[in-house]
This record gives sequence, C-alpha cells and structure tokens, in this order.
Amino acid sequence: MSVIVASDLIHRSTFIIRSYEIDPHKIASAPALVRIMQEASMEHVLRLQLSVWDLEPRGLSWVLMRQRLHFSRLPRLGETVEIITHPSAFERVFTHRDYRMYDADGQEIAHASTTWLLMQTTTRRMSRIPADMLAYNELLPDSTTHLARAAETLPELGAVLHTICFTIHWFDLDFNFHLTNSKYVEWLLASADEDLLRHATLLDMEVHYLAECKLGEEVFSETALEYENTRMHRLVRASDGKELAKARSVWTMLQV
Repeated sequence: MSVIVASDLIHRSTFIIRSYEIDPHKIASAPALVRIMQEASMEHVLRLQLSVWDLEPRGLSWVLMRQRLHFSRLPRLGETVEIITHPSAFERVFTHRDYRMYDADGQEIAHASTTWLLMQTTTRRMSRIPADMLAYNELLPDSTTHLARAAETLPELGAVLHTICFTIHWFDLDFNFHLTNSKYVEWLLASADEDLLRHATLLDMEVHYLAECKLGEEVFSETALEYENTRMHRLVRASDGKELAKARSVWTMLQV
C-alpha cells in the first residue's frame, strides 16, 4: 500500500441526477442521494485500498451502523452535484465518515454523517479497527469541521399508521449478501402516509441499521406519527418479529 497523506483522505466526486433517480415531484429521492453519497465513498476507499475487496484477504468487511441525513433541498433532473467526503474519526471499533453535497453554484444542499464498523465475514461479528487505519486519525480534517453524528438510540414507535410488506430478492442484495443500505432507506420511507409523500419533502432523517436482511426474507415496513411533520419508522422481519432498522424522518411542506 502506498503512503497516504492528509490530502488523500478528502475525496471529490461529481454526479448528474438521472431520470431513474427522481420521484414524482421530479426531484431526486432521498434513497437516490444516499446511493450517490455511498458511491462517492466507494470510489474513495477503492483509491485508498480500504474497500471490501482490499479487506477480503483479512476476512473483514465494512458495515453501516448509523446515518444522519439533512437535505436543504433535493436536486432536480439533470443537475450536476459534487460530493466531498472524508473519514472523520477512526475509533477502537467504529469509523465515522462525513459527506457534503454541493450544487453547480457551490451551495451546500445536503450533508450526511455515518458510523461504520468492521465485520468478520466468517463469524459476522464486529472486529477492532486495525492499527494501520487508526494511524490515519493524525491526518484527518480538524474535528471542529465534523458533522454531528446520529444519536445512539431512537425512540420506540407509537401506534403504527401504515404497514407495507417486502420480500428480499437477489437484486436487493449487496456484496455482503444482505439488503443494501439504500434499500433500507427506501423501504423505511415506503410506509409513510401518502398525503405526506405527496405534499412534503424530506428535510432530516436518522437511520439505525440493527440487523441483516437476507435473501428470501419477508420484511414489514411500519410508520408511526411522532409529531405533525415527524414520523418514526422501522423494518421488522416477518418470521420472528426481529427489528432490523429504525428511523426518524422530519418533513417540510413542498415548495411549488
């Protein structure tokens, strides 16, 4: 592996919003922007030789644990956006990564912070962050610039308003053979009430990934009202009722 310097730990990627990434409002959907952000970080870890393919000989793989998202506005079809992403900390068992999205005028329109762990691919248990990665802490951007991280816990759901059932198919899986991260976001939001989806747009979302979803499993997406413009969501495995993910979403009325 080549020597890494501070500038290597900051990555820039440019994307154009495609027609398959927009929703009925003709703006990019939140799951699409999650996919774009993760594509930028995938480009980065490939360049750093820290991707799942590079870690495979060590029997390790990255797993997303928590995610905190904010959207000042959602870009429209054909817009060019730039993602700037970098690790924000390497801890004993966790790593953190920040993302900022800018439009063509250089205005920040979205950002996200994420928390990851390393999983042992044979035992599916967490692994300590190797010493060579912990050493990168000395090269990271100043901690005062880091984004706020997701809370360690989220409230329990109240009375469920809506439920949708999904079955996990082959093309829903990622390279760890479990439901891909953006699908979690998509399915969590899918059970939101239609009136909200029609007349509001997502402002903030916090997601906790609690357990793996595997091929062929049935999953219930449930949404409950917390406040007028806030919803609680969860994914539950149908076979045993195990909670697979939780989220809180905050919405703002759509500007037309």
